[in-house]
Amino acid sequence: MATTHEIKVQRREDEGKGASRRLRRTGNVPAIVYGGELDPVNIQLVHEDVLLASKNEWFYSSILDLSLDGDVQKVLLRDMQRHPYRQQIMHLDFQRVSANQALRTSVPLHFLNEDTSPAGKASDVVITHEMNEVAISCLPGNLPEYIEVDLGELKLGDAVHLSDLKLPEGVEIPELKLGKEHDVAVVIARHGRIEAEGEGEGDAAGAVPAAKVDEEGKGE
Repeated sequence: MATTHEIKVQRREDEGKGASRRLRRTGNVPAIVYGGELDPVNIQLVHEDVLLASKNEWFYSSILDLSLDGDVQKVLLRDMQRHPYRQQIMHLDFQRVSANQALRTSVPLHFLNEDTSPAGKASDVVITHEMNEVAISCLPGNLPEYIEVDLGELKLGDAVHLSDLKLPEGVEIPELKLGKEHDVAVVIARHGRIEAEGEGEGDAAGAVPAAKVDEEGKGE
C-alpha cells in the first residue's frame, strides 16, 4: 500500500518572474499544481520545508498530500528546478492524481543482499547496476515507494532483467509490453579482470604488455 506524506502549501496570487524572485527572497518556493478536472493553481511552499523533504527518497516517488487550508489534493512531484550552484529550489510542478486512473512514474530500486551473494563475495567479480530506478504503471493506491531487488543468489555471469523483478500487486512495467528486446538488464555480474587482446602464444617481438595503453585508449 502506498504511503502518503503531507506538504503544506499556500495559494499564490502574483505571477511572473519578478513575483517569483520576490517570493524566493522571503524564503518561499513558487510552484504549480495541475491535472485532473480542476484548473491549474499557483501555490507557494516554505523553502526550508521543501529542502528538508527533498532529501528523502519518498519526495520523488510517493503520493503527496498537498494541504491548502485543509483542502487536501493527492499529487506526484513531476518537476523540480534547482539553482545551478546554490542549495536552493527554484520551482516545483505537482500533478494531481485520481484514485481510479492509472498513473505512470518512476520508482527507485533497492538492491538487497549484494555483499553476501556468491558474486559479491568473489574478489574477481564486478556487479554493475544498469538501472537505479524503473518506470511503472499502477493505480495511485498501489504505488510503491521503491521496488526491492534481491541479489542473494547472484553468481558470476548472472543478469537480472526487468522481467525478473518481483512487482507488488497491481503494478506493471509498461516497457515489457513492447517486446523481448525491451527486457533489459537491471544488474549484471561480470569478471573484473580485463584480458588484453593478443594475450597468449606469440613471438616476443610482437607481444604487447597487458598494462600498456593500446591505440583505442584501453589499458592503464
